[in-house]
Amino acid sequence: MSNKTSWSDLLKKEDWLACWLGFIVIIIGIVAVLTKAFDFSALKFSTWTWGENGVAAAPLWNQFTGAFWGKLALTFAVLAVLFTAGVKLQGERVRKFLPAFLVLFLLAVIVRLVSAEYTLNRYLEWAFWALIIGLLVSNTVGVPDWLKPAVRTEFYIKTGLVIMGFSVLFSNIAKFGLYGLGIAWIVTPVVILFMWYFGTRVLKMDNKPLVITLASATSVCGTSAAIATGAASGAKKQDLSLAVSISIIFTILMMIFEPMLIKATDMTPIMGGSLIGGTVDSTGAVAVAGSALGGEAEKAAVLVKMIQNILIGFIAFFVALFFATSVNRKEGEKVGAGEIWYRFPKFIIGFFVASLVASFLIQPLAGADQVSAINKVLDQYKNWAFVLAFTSIGLDTNFKEIAKQMQGGKVLWLYIVGQFFNIALTLFAVWLLLSGKFFPVPTLS
Repeated sequence: MSNKTSWSDLLKKEDWLACWLGFIVIIIGIVAVLTKAFDFSALKFSTWTWGENGVAAAPLWNQFTGAFWGKLALTFAVLAVLFTAGVKLQGERVRKFLPAFLVLFLLAVIVRLVSAEYTLNRYLEWAFWALIIGLLVSNTVGVPDWLKPAVRTEFYIKTGLVIMGFSVLFSNIAKFGLYGLGIAWIVTPVVILFMWYFGTRVLKMDNKPLVITLASATSVCGTSAAIATGAASGAKKQDLSLAVSISIIFTILMMIFEPMLIKATDMTPIMGGSLIGGTVDSTGAVAVAGSALGGEAEKAAVLVKMIQNILIGFIAFFVALFFATSVNRKEGEKVGAGEIWYRFPKFIIGFFVASLVASFLIQPLAGADQVSAINKVLDQYKNWAFVLAFTSIGLDTNFKEIAKQMQGGKVLWLYIVGQFFNIALTLFAVWLLLSGKFFPVPTLS
């Protein structure tokens, strides 16, 4: 019997509430930037060091100004009010949630502070430190019962993804035209299909949500793609933790060694940058690795990755559809349109709406510079939501469970084989489109 939906779901179900909370942040951000009536910027730690050591970063204690404490209070107030309202609408007790959320937020502040340290900031993303700090708590002193009401991984993830949708602009396609589409949009689905087949048929992995989550993280953009696809496929928190951990470790390695190999082969900057953009998982790591090859390579790398990021919503949509109609369908069960709608993760709609509003409403009316300014504000709220989510994942995970998930090394083999296939196929696409042998080489000014 099919599950039924009702209008009350719009104010009670987590997926819809994530959309509304995300839209509230986006609307306030738009109004704040366009009217310049108030500052809605969330707290962002500047890169810091332990003292004067000659690097381009201020000592840690320089962070703690009056403006810092004001931004900290604003960030906590916005997040606490929104998520507390969401919890209340879901019928749960605010009295238990709010004190627990305060402590979770403090852990998130520690994560952001640690990840902003000069050396760590260059090589390790905040997601890594969120997982580590959460894991340290859960695997040492344990997570107390009073903190558990705030450990709401999926709620934070979904809200952050809706906010992130505003930064996914379709205009980025025009900047690199068919070249970027060929590298990002043709290779990516092929890699996902290959890793799905390799994981489920060759390695015979039973945990299919983990397979598709790791495949998306490998082929699209690491953390963000893993979050979206994991939610769409019903992956467990431990699955997300494992997929993101593997992705982060190999992103660091590729960020360091891939530019070296590209230089050794005398690849042109635009080809090398495009290869990096299509194969290095994290957007931030892509910019760092591309910059090692020069300005043109950095621009090509970032453009390819941005075009690739547009696929996140589409991939999550098709993964949700596939899992609802095939993977999770019981034998003999008929899955109709109503059932698909019930199972479909509604936050993906929020992601698309935010992207469409930014691409076809705000950008044409206000201009690209204003959209960029809005995204600078929204990006920090997205990051805070993701930090809360990944800290929650760490709090919900223990090392014994992670060891069990490795399935005798199958998970590692899936990533390594999939990434090598990704690199080989991306390299072929880059050579075909940008070597100058078949098509004119574009100029990135």
